[in-house]
Amino acid sequence: MRFHKLARIAPLLLAAVLLTCSARAYAVRVSGQSAQPCTASAADQPQVLGTIDAMFSAAQIDDLTKFHNLADPDFYAYDNGRRFDGDALMNLVRDQHAKGYIYVWTVNDPAVHIDCNTAWVTYVNRGSITDPSGKTTPMQWLESLILRKESGNWRILFLHSTRVPQPPPQK
Repeated sequence: MRFHKLARIAPLLLAAVLLTCSARAYAVRVSGQSAQPCTASAADQPQVLGTIDAMFSAAQIDDLTKFHNLADPDFYAYDNGRRFDGDALMNLVRDQHAKGYIYVWTVNDPAVHIDCNTAWVTYVNRGSITDPSGKTTPMQWLESLILRKESGNWRILFLHSTRVPQPPPQK
């Protein structure tokens, strides 16, 4: 008697397993992602922060090649109220440098969240902008980044930067 019940539900169980596997394979195929195993480890947090520091270093010296090694080909940023792809953002900084502007950026109080091969980081960027006349203005930005781990390296997918308004002048 038990065999007959098992024989009746076995095809249903098999169909459920096959549908689940097919749906996962379809979702991976549609999203364009490969099914990668989770590779997060304790070493990832310093690597993520190192990638961010390296991005700012590349921007400070106008090193587009170094930036390309750190950023995903589909990288984009929201900054200064606009959307920029990676080259446009780096070219904007390069053009400002050519006009005599000097930027200082530092990552402070980072909150790093890592889930398998994806990292989300928020931080306060404390720095300054020195204009061509030599006047330096302290600045702060609230920023967040999304990174993806590919072949053991963290690559930046997205940057969002919001400038913190300057306090009103003291009277």
